[in-house]
Amino acid sequence: MRGILIDIEGLDGSGKETQAQLLYNYINDKIPEKVVYASFPNYESNSSALVKMYLNGEFGSDPFNVNAYAASSFFAVDRFSSFKKEWQKDYENGKWIIANRYTSSNFLYQMPKVEKSRWDSYLEWIHDYEYDKLGLPRPDEVIYLDVPIEVSQELMNKRYKGDLSKKDLHEANLDFLRMCQKAAEYTSVRCGWNVIKCVENGQLKPMEEIHQEIVLIIKNKFQKLLKFVES
Repeated sequence: MRGILIDIEGLDGSGKETQAQLLYNYINDKIPEKVVYASFPNYESNSSALVKMYLNGEFGSDPFNVNAYAASSFFAVDRFSSFKKEWQKDYENGKWIIANRYTSSNFLYQMPKVEKSRWDSYLEWIHDYEYDKLGLPRPDEVIYLDVPIEVSQELMNKRYKGDLSKKDLHEANLDFLRMCQKAAEYTSVRCGWNVIKCVENGQLKPMEEIHQEIVLIIKNKFQKLLKFVES
């Protein structure tokens, strides 16, 4: 029996890693040793070499220097390597996979490079390329953390302690990130993602409050599989 794959998505600085880890811990408490955490890109693997070259600006200082299809392939190959080497057996044996980013990230960061009239075509291309041709499993749930660019930039500046040189090709380009946000808004509707508004009255919600919203989504869809024991 195949497992369950949950994809936590969002733009840079949206708290994806924190929320993916909190969800992993939550599910592990309910069904110990039945859940695996995955994070993309996998910078510790050789498979991320082209991703790192791209994000470090080695192919050009503008994201548009590498077209959507080439850049999408860099990230897709890294995911393929991770799947084959690290979590395919777990997934095929019925474990839960909690992913900090997954295939949906290509929709956010590469689709803006395609003319808007071709966005649907690009979405179809990614589904065919990553899921059908590469054989990566389709996510059972995608949860998108919606954080305005201005707020996420403040969070990233704190993360890098004001050293803007630490930002990668995407993080450093505000105009590009605004385009990515438009792509996210379009894709979340087109693909039926669950969207969590993470900012209220200009302030980021407490991480535990966001976590509880994610838990509610998961419980509503997968409660029987998780065998929750309510306190």
